[in-house]
Amino acid sequence: MQVKAAVVTEVNGPWRTEVIEIDEPRSHEVKVKMAFAGMCYSDESLRNGGISQIPEILQALSGRDTIYPVIGGHEGAGVVESVGDGVTSLQVGDHVAVSFVPSCGNCDYCLSGRSYICDMGATILAGPMISDGTWRHRLGGTNLNRMCQVGAFSEYVVVHEASLIRIEPWLDLRAAALISCGLSTGFGSAVNRGGVKPGDTVAVIGCGGVGSGAVLGAVHAGARAVIAIDTDPSKVERAKSIGATYGAENTLDAAFNILPELTWGKNCDVVIITVNKMTADLVEQARSITAKGGVIVLTSLAPFDLTTVDLNVQLLAMYNQEIRGTVFGSENPRLQIPRLLRLHHEGKFDVDALVTSEYSIDEVEEGYKDLKSGKNVRGVVRF
Repeated sequence: MQVKAAVVTEVNGPWRTEVIEIDEPRSHEVKVKMAFAGMCYSDESLRNGGISQIPEILQALSGRDTIYPVIGGHEGAGVVESVGDGVTSLQVGDHVAVSFVPSCGNCDYCLSGRSYICDMGATILAGPMISDGTWRHRLGGTNLNRMCQVGAFSEYVVVHEASLIRIEPWLDLRAAALISCGLSTGFGSAVNRGGVKPGDTVAVIGCGGVGSGAVLGAVHAGARAVIAIDTDPSKVERAKSIGATYGAENTLDAAFNILPELTWGKNCDVVIITVNKMTADLVEQARSITAKGGVIVLTSLAPFDLTTVDLNVQLLAMYNQEIRGTVFGSENPRLQIPRLLRLHHEGKFDVDALVTSEYSIDEVEEGYKDLKSGKNVRGVVRF
């Protein structure tokens, strides 16, 4: 069938609305009519080449040395339209959230409760279908890669059932789209990977969509104080509106104007980095406002070629500090997405307050321009 999708055809090229061809689902695959897709900054990193891999790896994964052309989008929710043979977890009419981390339920990581690092995630950036190594999406005669094996910026998607999570039909699909990646990742970065405890002081560096999730996670975990750090004052104010207690322009601002009185020089128990793009200097900045025995969580997506960072290793060791990476907030997507959706349904997790604009599939390029200009904290594509 022919559908409209937002596609990037070259590095730093614009988001273009194209009519693409998608096949019907085969074994263990599902076709979903999309309702909403979240506009995460990670898709911009896809567009500008920041998360692409080296040509040799791309060649091995997809048969060509570039990730382009590629369908964007990895946050989303919709309704199952049809299922292929062997699908057991879903049926036609089910409401689903997509998961950028597929989970098979059978590998060592899934069986040990760490499905966020499932082995099926090895090829999420590029390549054919996880199920059988063939392609379902084409632009003209060219096979299309899909962001995280999802490609949510499309009216319909065909994905492996491992990339879909069934949700109850009375839960809000727009909230499900946002919770399916950014908000869950931020929330888990505070609650799970950061281990925020009641009474802790927490700093969140970068207060966009993922940072907002981290603020909400820290608040839900009982943090005594949450410092929202961002160069954009509007994002700081929005973070304060959902529970952050202090705002700062940068870590120096927090170090000199907030933490001395707030913690009597102890600094933060947990510091979470959720900026749009990781840079080498941010790790040491975060460590410098972390308490002895404290934790720094690296949630931000870094460029593939960022292999060194600034860090005072002696102080890290002598202060018994930790640096922890995370993907999906180190939580099982099949548990976290329904759980946070239930909180939203009960009015305890305000997703709607974070949506600044909605866009059509023809306005994805406009939406990312708004994100870059600071007009947008979290945009949503409504189909």
